[in-house]
Amino acid sequence: MKTQTFTASISREGEMFVAQCLEIDVASQGKSEDDAINNLKEALELYLEPPRPTVMPKLRKFEVSINTDETAFLSSD
Repeated sequence: MKTQTFTASISREGEMFVAQCLEIDVASQGKSEDDAINNLKEALELYLEPPRPTVMPKLRKFEVSINTDETAFLSSD
């Protein structure tokens, strides 16, 4: 697993601290600056996790009839 460094802007909103990642539009909050940063770390880990389908899609092949009669494209002028 590799690590990457991000920058967070931390502000206070009422009694909560908000941590906003400046490189990726992800934010989180906590009761302290450390809580907000730790919650932001978790949010970024989840955001950057590769997508995994919860249900595997069913794949099917099908045929389509295509009109190859060139006269079908001629106008009746």
